[in-house]
Amino acid sequence: MVDKLKLLIGTLLGAGCLPVAPGTWGTLASLIVIYPVAVEFGSAGLVTAVIVSSALTIWAADACERRWGRDPGRMVIDEFAGMAIVFFWVPFTGQLSRDAWILAAGFILFRIFDIIKPLAIKRLQHFPSGFGILLDDLVAGLYALICLHVGLYILSIL
Repeated sequence: MVDKLKLLIGTLLGAGCLPVAPGTWGTLASLIVIYPVAVEFGSAGLVTAVIVSSALTIWAADACERRWGRDPGRMVIDEFAGMAIVFFWVPFTGQLSRDAWILAAGFILFRIFDIIKPLAIKRLQHFPSGFGILLDDLVAGLYALICLHVGLYILSIL
């Protein structure tokens, strides 16, 4: 029973089981929660989301790896943790029609860093179990956060 719950949480309620590019699906699914949390609670809410999703990643990792092998693609709760970092300190308006471009930019930046894994991100996957699964996404989120804020700054001075 606990393993089934770990698999469900690890796949972000099944988003990681969708065909083709499970990490992309997991990242998209995470925005459904991350955006309202960011609008309602700001960065404090996002920090809480990172802490909770990181703990859930580490907790669910053993069952997911037993079922699907080392660092399984279906396990996408780690994408949630990384995506939440991307939007720290972002000045969302609360109007999706106005904020959609920021969400899209953050999504694209995160996916680029998560897929390409530059600047030693790939080495973080060598940590054991849930830590290796999680750390590369947290750092990809950090890199995407920096790029997003640089972009927002540049746009603000134009």
